[in-house]
Amino acid sequence: MNKIAYLVSDYFAPSHTFVRREIAALRKLGVEIISFSVQSAESGGEEVQSLLGRPLLNYFSALFWAFFEYPARLWSSWLLALRHRQPGARGLLWSQFHFVEAICLARLLSAENCTHLHNHFANSGATVGMIAAGFNKIPWSVTLHGISETDFPAGMLLPEKLERAKFVACASYFMRAQAMRQVAASHWSKMHIIRCGVDLSILPPSKTTPGRIDQRGNVNLLCVGRLSPEKGYFGLLETLAHLATDGMDFALTIVGDGPSADDIHAKAAALALTDRIRFAGALPEAETLREINDCDIFVLPSLMEGLPVVLIEALAMHKAAIASRVAGIPELIEDGRSGLLFTPSDWADLECQLRRLISDRNLCDTLGEQGQAFVQSEFDIMIPAQKLARLFTAD
Repeated sequence: MNKIAYLVSDYFAPSHTFVRREIAALRKLGVEIISFSVQSAESGGEEVQSLLGRPLLNYFSALFWAFFEYPARLWSSWLLALRHRQPGARGLLWSQFHFVEAICLARLLSAENCTHLHNHFANSGATVGMIAAGFNKIPWSVTLHGISETDFPAGMLLPEKLERAKFVACASYFMRAQAMRQVAASHWSKMHIIRCGVDLSILPPSKTTPGRIDQRGNVNLLCVGRLSPEKGYFGLLETLAHLATDGMDFALTIVGDGPSADDIHAKAAALALTDRIRFAGALPEAETLREINDCDIFVLPSLMEGLPVVLIEALAMHKAAIASRVAGIPELIEDGRSGLLFTPSDWADLECQLRRLISDRNLCDTLGEQGQAFVQSEFDIMIPAQKLARLFTAD
């Protein structure tokens, strides 16, 4: 009987909602899954075992268990941790933390009789998972999402992870291409397109009336994402300032928080956009979905992405979307049919597309209809879950 373990850096983080959906869908298919989180996981109503935040005795106990039961494996795992790390003294120190976490996880996996370990994101959590699975001599796999996994620092460790994985789930063809260029062609066959699906049954009923406006007569724009430089907020604000100068009626809601929050607030004030922008902060999943459902136009101005789940959700709720033509987004939006694309960092192009949608309410409805139909046919959560279930049970 296969028992699959999932390891996520922070299981109950809002940004990992799609992982929890994936696990729920797999369980519906009868796949037995044990969930683990690197960070403490004490909320959410689901039993999840954490690696961090345990009493020190737990870590020493795991090391003693490994030393006396499997000394050769402990030695080889330590050597792997030493090799699979970032350069420098800091990288050396963190490799030892990852090693201890991996041995702790290996003991937990052994106690649960897990037969396979899967990670989302090729980050430090995947390093811990890879070492733990190697110690237990069970298959290990990973899902790749975005370009951050090929950039420094994660990118320099990616080739070995790809080589050691039983299979690699790629959220987009773009990410599969990035993975393929990291390794020899002999590893390409293990790379599969597994989309991040959405649970269509939990989405609020779509508000499909074209041209819905707020009490002030504004078209409601929405942007959801971490407040950080790669999300393109500064370019979006410059664009909106031009529209405001021309007297176009719009209001923008931004859902998210992050390191650039103060700078983005200051930029909005400097451009005299404060009265047009509502900063909602980071919101739980249900509230975020309500914000999406209440908007007219969903905007994603990112400079770097993978295949954003929030964009999939917006299309699933019949929303007209404008997004940058980066990474896997063109695999989701067919320009002019299921949404509008603009050239990344070309804010004049974004401005042109926004003007089109704000001025043409019927176009909003047409794009929303086509986008919704595409998502329903390709991104229902059970589709990727079925593919994963087959990979987990394949010899």
